[in-house]
Amino acid sequence: MQKTHILIIDDDESLGKVVSHQLKQMDYRVSVAHSGTAGLEAFDENVIHLVLLDLQMPDMHGMQVLDHIRKKDRNVPVIIITAYGTIENAVDACDKGADDYLTKPFAKEQLRFTIEKVLRLKNLEQDNKRLKSELAEKYRFGQIISKSESMREILNIAERAARSDASVLITGESGTGKELLAKAIHQNSDRNDNTFVAVNCPSIPDNLIESELFGHEKGAFTGAHQAKPGKFEMASGGTIFLDEIADLKFEVQAKLLRVLQEQEIERVGGTSTLPVDVRIISATNRIIGALVQNGQFRQDLYYRLNVIPVHIPPLREHKEDIPLLVEHFIQKYSSRTLQIDPGYMRELYSHSWPGNVRELENAVQRSVVLCQQDVLTRDCLMLDSPPEHGNDHSLAAMEERAIVDALKAENGNQTRAAERLDIPRHVLLYRMKKYDISK
Repeated sequence: MQKTHILIIDDDESLGKVVSHQLKQMDYRVSVAHSGTAGLEAFDENVIHLVLLDLQMPDMHGMQVLDHIRKKDRNVPVIIITAYGTIENAVDACDKGADDYLTKPFAKEQLRFTIEKVLRLKNLEQDNKRLKSELAEKYRFGQIISKSESMREILNIAERAARSDASVLITGESGTGKELLAKAIHQNSDRNDNTFVAVNCPSIPDNLIESELFGHEKGAFTGAHQAKPGKFEMASGGTIFLDEIADLKFEVQAKLLRVLQEQEIERVGGTSTLPVDVRIISATNRIIGALVQNGQFRQDLYYRLNVIPVHIPPLREHKEDIPLLVEHFIQKYSSRTLQIDPGYMRELYSHSWPGNVRELENAVQRSVVLCQQDVLTRDCLMLDSPPEHGNDHSLAAMEERAIVDALKAENGNQTRAAERLDIPRHVLLYRMKKYDISK
C-alpha cells in the first residue's frame, strides 16, 4: 500500500529535520523544502498527499505558495505552520483554502492528531463526493431498467421535467417504481446538491400530519416540549416527495396549496411565516381526477401539483422489460452466476404481476434464496395469486389463470400461448374448452 506523502515547506532547517524525523516514525513518506520556490517545485514534481506550510519565508510568502497549490489541486490538505504571534494570519489562510494550522512550538502528539484529523476529514469529503457520484449514476434515467417503448417515453418526459422546477405528479399502481422515478428526477435536477425528503402521507396519523409537514413551535400541543422543523423546512433548497398524496386530508390540502402559491410555511402554533424553496413531486396509486370530481380532493391543488403528469404503466403492460429486470435482480441478490431456464421465464411472463416490479423483485430474490442449483427453474418460483381473480388458490384456478394470462400476452395466438406455457397446442385447446376460455 502506498504511503501518505507529506511535503514540509519551511525555511527553518532544524524544525524541518525534527518534524521530518517524527513523521517518518509515524510511517509517513516525507519530503522537505526550505523555501517557497523549492516547495512549489517539489509539489509539482511529486504526488503529494498533505502539505505542512510555513507562512513566513524569505523568498515567498506562504499565502502565495498556498494559492499555487490550490490552483493545481483543490483537494490536497494544507496545514499552516505559524508562530504564536501570527495566529490571525493562519486563521486568514484557513479562510482562503488551508485546512488547519499548528502553532510553534508543537508537540509530536499534537502534530500526529492534526494530520490524522485533516486526512480523515479529507477522506470523508472524497467518500461523500464518490457516493454522490454513484447515487447520481444509480438514478440516472439511463440506469432505470427498461427497453419498452412506453417506459422510454415516460423516462424522456421525466428527464425533461428534471431540468425545471415544475411540480410533477406521478401516477401508477403500487410497486411500479414511483419513488425511484422521483429520486431520478431530483438527482438529475439543479437541486441534487440538496436534500431529497420522502413523505408517505398515509403512514402519518391525521393529528400529526401538519406538524410533520410544516413543523411546530414549543408548546403548540401536548408533548411539544421543543420547536421542531417540518419536512418542508428540511427539504428547503431540494425536493420533497409526497407519496400517496390523494390520502391527504382536505384541510391539510389547503395549507399545502398555500405553500405552493406563496413559497412559505407556518409552523403549528407559530405566528410568523418561514420562506421555503422546495420542488414538489407527488405520487398516487389512485385516480385523482375522480377524487376531484367527487369533491374529495381540491381542484386548485390538483392543478398546481399536476403541472407535469407522468403515468407509470403496470408491469403487465410492458412485460418485454421482464428479462432485463430479472437479470438486474439476480445480480443484486446473488453472488454467483445463475442461468435461467426457459420454463422459469415463461412462468414469469404468464403471471399478471398485480404487485408490479416490486412483486417481481421479491419473486426473483425468493428464487435466488431457494434455488439449490445454478439454474433458476419454475420450481424455484412461489408466485402470489393475483387479487383480481379472488381468493381461489386451487390448482385448477391457478391453471386457468395461467392460460388466460398466456393468451393475453400472445394476443390470443394459441400456438405461441402453448409454447409460452410449455404444453402441446392440443392440450391448450382441451384446457380452454375445459375452463370455457374463449380465444
